[in-house]
Amino acid sequence: MMISTKGRYALRIMLDLAQNSQKECVSLKEIAQRQEISVKYLEAVISSLNRAGFVISKMGKGGGYRLSREPGDYTVGEILRTTEGILAPVTCLKCEKNTCFRADSCLTLPMWKELNLLVNQYLDSLSLQDLLTGNVKRTRKVDSPVSPIDIVGL
Repeated sequence: MMISTKGRYALRIMLDLAQNSQKECVSLKEIAQRQEISVKYLEAVISSLNRAGFVISKMGKGGGYRLSREPGDYTVGEILRTTEGILAPVTCLKCEKNTCFRADSCLTLPMWKELNLLVNQYLDSLSLQDLLTGNVKRTRKVDSPVSPIDIVGL
């Protein structure tokens, strides 16, 4: 699983709006300047967020965008799934029903399912407010190296 630029920028837009649009709308031009992202690219990303109901748009003078809810009411997972679709680590988990002909005999499928569950649970446990305050939960020591044993849980 690789989060695309669109997903990363969606989070940056939402965080920028959380920081700068308490009552007033923020223009894409302002966000683009602060985030160093082209307005053209932001237009594509913000349209997904708008369709999902995550932002409110206002046209005309003083127009722009603002969050439709409080920052604590958005999860990182829902924002990423809006822009990325399913966050599955392998293609056989991208559909609701696994259609892989090897699913019944696949020895690695339980591992992929567990990884998928852990990733989604973690991303759904973080809100925009958590990111704003730096309250990002860590599951292991930051300075310890990752070993193959950590990855497979042996």
